[in-house]
Amino acid sequence: MDQFEYDEIQEKAYDHVLMKRLLKYARPYWLLIILSIGLLLLMTAGDLARPYIIRLAIDKHINANGRHYQVFDRKIDLEGFEYRDKYWVRDSSDQDLESYKDEATLYTLIQYQKKTFTIKGVLPELDEDGYLIEHRPDSDTYVLLASDIEMEAKLVPKESVSLFRQEDTRGLINLAILALALAAFVFILNFIQVMILQYTGQKIIYDLRQDIFSHLQRLSLSFFDKNPIGRLVTRVTNDTETLNEMYTSVLVNLFKDIFMLVGIVIVMLRINSKLALISMATLPIIIIVSIFFRIYARKAYRLVRTQLSRINSFLSEHISGMRIIQIFNRENSKNKEFDEANTGYYRATLQEMKVYAVFRPVTEFVFSMGLALLIWLGGGQYIKGALEFGILYAFVNYMQMFFQPINDLTEKYNIMQSAMASAEKIFYLLDQDALIPDAENPVKVDRLQGKISFENVWFAYVEDEWVLKDISFTIEPGETVAFVGATGAGKSSIINLMSRFYEIQKGCIKIDGIPIDQIKKDDLRRNIGVVLQDVFLFTGDIEYNIRLNNEQISSERVKEISSFVNANKFIEKLPQGYKEKVMERGSTLSAGQRQLLAFARALAFDPAILVLDEATANIDTETEALIQDALKKLVKGRTTIAIAHRLSTIQHADKIILLHKGRIREVGSHQELLAKKGLYHQLYQLQYKG
Repeated sequence: MDQFEYDEIQEKAYDHVLMKRLLKYARPYWLLIILSIGLLLLMTAGDLARPYIIRLAIDKHINANGRHYQVFDRKIDLEGFEYRDKYWVRDSSDQDLESYKDEATLYTLIQYQKKTFTIKGVLPELDEDGYLIEHRPDSDTYVLLASDIEMEAKLVPKESVSLFRQEDTRGLINLAILALALAAFVFILNFIQVMILQYTGQKIIYDLRQDIFSHLQRLSLSFFDKNPIGRLVTRVTNDTETLNEMYTSVLVNLFKDIFMLVGIVIVMLRINSKLALISMATLPIIIIVSIFFRIYARKAYRLVRTQLSRINSFLSEHISGMRIIQIFNRENSKNKEFDEANTGYYRATLQEMKVYAVFRPVTEFVFSMGLALLIWLGGGQYIKGALEFGILYAFVNYMQMFFQPINDLTEKYNIMQSAMASAEKIFYLLDQDALIPDAENPVKVDRLQGKISFENVWFAYVEDEWVLKDISFTIEPGETVAFVGATGAGKSSIINLMSRFYEIQKGCIKIDGIPIDQIKKDDLRRNIGVVLQDVFLFTGDIEYNIRLNNEQISSERVKEISSFVNANKFIEKLPQGYKEKVMERGSTLSAGQRQLLAFARALAFDPAILVLDEATANIDTETEALIQDALKKLVKGRTTIAIAHRLSTIQHADKIILLHKGRIREVGSHQELLAKKGLYHQLYQLQYKG
């Protein structure tokens, strides 16, 4: 499948096969994941406890209505207080009042219009109209009136209210301490859980990135010929980071949403089952809305991904080719092209935002409907005295907490879509079999002698479009052989095949009489040093680029080699010498300097076979003299293959092979080929005419 076609694949919101493969990367860290889920469970319990604590504070301590007191004419051996020459003891399970009940009178404490009253006896069950307390004219007497009930009520002065509320004050302090301790406990758990989860997620992504990069290094060059580098970089960076979000925000935190939803339902049913059913009456509407959101969000998301992919491709290509754009003054036309891609992405993003702009307010409206229903029915029950205010308050809190995970789940759905899309692309890359495998039982070689044989070799980059046709030649150890021919004749392909960067379709390539597919690739490539016309230098310093992080090559050896190939002449003039920083691709160095570094690099690895691909092309005269001197030293004692367009650089080769349209047309020394008056003679005359 072509990479460009692949980016147009319709992405799934969830794929169990992909998820199974993703979970394999999480398997080594399953203990940390289970620990993280366990901490989430404890954190959820802490979050659920907070409204319940507030409910206790309201119903048991803040709201004084219905509080009962046993009143005695004398002080008894129980905790209480003296008020109006009587001893008042709060009627609670904390104190044993049974032995004193015969000499006690029951009073009920109630609050009405910010005033506190006591009435003798128990407040009877009231109808929906409730009660009112009236002040009798010309007296200090109050009367509680409720339908056909009339009871005397006595006002408690403000300065005496604290006597009745001593236990409530202590209870509120205890509950406040409990709430604070619980908040601190949840904070600590949350910190530990986040650290564990992020550590686990980063380790998983670290392993995945390592696998991707290792796999990329094993792929044949034919794969890179067909796939833009920018998109491959996106796989290793952006797509893996998207999976990190899936592992941290979805895979584990999804359990918190589930724990929260289940926990809220259980707590509400235990507190008041009738009110719980009322609170969840809007749940079917939310489910229907979520189904529609899922359908439209997926369509919008796919469109955004497609448009974003086009922008990334455009930027990657045109930033790399910025020199050409400016040389040919094409800035305005490229601006128009980018504007089209940018506008497409802008419109797709707006479309996605519209989906969220509808879904969010709809869920908020449904939440408001449920809240209104709860206040209407629950508030009515509170007015009747059938429901405590703290329970109603707790239910309002639990409803808010109930809708939060639902909103979070929509966000997680979006992350899951993105993760599945990224996973599909990553595993597509990891499943690429464009590998050149080693033989099952390779021939063990240390240092090759350098005899190279091509026997009836046929090769094509694209099926049936032959680049090399029935190529046969032999190069003896220590020989210097040059390949010449027009562009596209197949010269560079011979080098690529010899190093097994590509596989041939027909024939056989041997080195020292061993077919190269029977030699381990590492051993083969260790014996072949290649110096290309376009030298690639990595970001780092001069020394790093010569030894390519091979610690077996010492700094002294690097300096010795650089001196040997004349590279030291410019290196030692640099401000920091061998530690001079090299920018990407060696942009701060001249072509000749980069070429000398390439010679030093090749010599540092001491190959048995040296390949020079247009190594002296486009070099100034002074640098070419240094390079030619370096070449004489490099080729000594090595089998050397040179590819050149400038025939003056290969006149002293032992053998020259002329390629034309994928076939060998002429073989011989410089003088022999000139004497034949054939294609080589024509090339020579074209270059030196006049």
